[in-house]
Amino acid sequence: MLYTLAGGGTLCGVAALVLLIVSTATDFWMQYRYSGSSANQGLWRFCINHKCHAHTITVAFWDATRAFMLLAVLSCFAGVVLGLSAFTNGTKNRRVRTGGIALVLSGFLALLALAIYTGVTVTFFGKRFLDWRFSWSYIIGWVAIILAFAAGVFQLCAYQRTTAEPAPSNNPDS
Repeated sequence: MLYTLAGGGTLCGVAALVLLIVSTATDFWMQYRYSGSSANQGLWRFCINHKCHAHTITVAFWDATRAFMLLAVLSCFAGVVLGLSAFTNGTKNRRVRTGGIALVLSGFLALLALAIYTGVTVTFFGKRFLDWRFSWSYIIGWVAIILAFAAGVFQLCAYQRTTAEPAPSNNPDS
């Protein structure tokens, strides 16, 4: 049972890690119309007329979102590595538990990042631009949050299962 739950948690963690990296690295968090042409905005750059430019203005919500997303990626990576290392030398309960905690923490950090970004975007850009919408990369971030939480729960359930089951007895029959 441990291998099933921990393996499922590790698989969900790998998927969450890939989605968090894609979501953080792309320039498609928000799309809007700017001066008659379409524009995209990500955490690192904004693109207008297929030309991308780095954000030159330091805005606190972008910095907070970037920091939380990068911490979420690192935490998810640590959870996946701990989950995989539990399989290399047999069952290691502490690694499974610590990996589960790291994956839940990753989901929480990404949730904070997207909550900050969503709140500011809806409040500020929703009033400034009439024709705007969240893009596919932003939505991938929410899917990654669900997968990271699920991976952490699977890992923690695997730990609970192994600590609750009694160890098999090694009494040889006489």
